Amino acid sequence: MGLLRILPYGHPFLRQRARPVGEITAEIQTLIDDMVETMIAAPGIGLAANQVSCSPRLFVANPAPDHDPNQLVVLLNPELVEGYGLLEIEEGCLSIPTVYEGVRRYRRVLVRGIDRHGRPLEVEGRDLLARIFQHELDHLDGLLFIDRLSDAKRVLLRSKLRKTLPRR
Repeated sequence: MGLLRILPYGHPFLRQRARPVGEITAEIQTLIDDMVETMIAAPGIGLAANQVSCSPRLFVANPAPDHDPNQLVVLLNPELVEGYGLLEIEEGCLSIPTVYEGVRRYRRVLVRGIDRHGRPLEVEGRDLLARIFQHELDHLDGLLFIDRLSDAKRVLLRSKLRKTLPRR
């Protein structure tokens, strides 16, 4: 296992839509293990494959402060089935580590996909876990949390975001 490089804001790969996972290969299993290790080391509570330069449609999430392995969720080919109750809470991202803004998201969601062994999986997320699921689903669709902000907020953040861009 090994730590992966988390792509920074401005990298074009973050804007690409992830591709559905077909066969669950040994490479996919290794990617999952490496993503979990990277998420914990970052430290973070969720990580999508395209944040680490990989195109499979999968994410890992763990809302537990101590990264309790029993709370780890690995979801391949995830889709949002339903969401309830909107709530605005400050959100951040491992790809934009210095920016935090209030984002409106569902308070409770149901997501569906398959687990790392290819079995169908439906998971209900509430509060923080719901927020993580929606954030990671956005990543897999090539969206960042800042895309969910109002135009006015994005204009105000423009200079701060420019400072996060990699130097060339």
